[in-house]
Amino acid sequence: MAAKEGGSEGEEFVYRISTAKEWEELQKNGSIFGGELDQSTGCFHLSNLDQGRPTLQKFFMNVKEDLYLLQIDAKKLGDGLIYELVDGVD
Repeated sequence: MAAKEGGSEGEEFVYRISTAKEWEELQKNGSIFGGELDQSTGCFHLSNLDQGRPTLQKFFMNVKEDLYLLQIDAKKLGDGLIYELVDGVD
């Protein structure tokens, strides 16, 4: 998860931009393995609400399929939620 320096820890929700393919997989199986970046790094990439637009512009500008913004209860992720800085995403 990307966060501003000083952190966005304590936010109620985090967000994930998912492709139509990921959304269909989630609906069918109840879980997803994520996109190429998620699979190559072994973690899901999430954003706080303010990072949604910069994340969309940096990573999804050339995606031709429908995109979905998933809202996730941060408390349900527990200690698995790690905040990191990402270049070009405040």
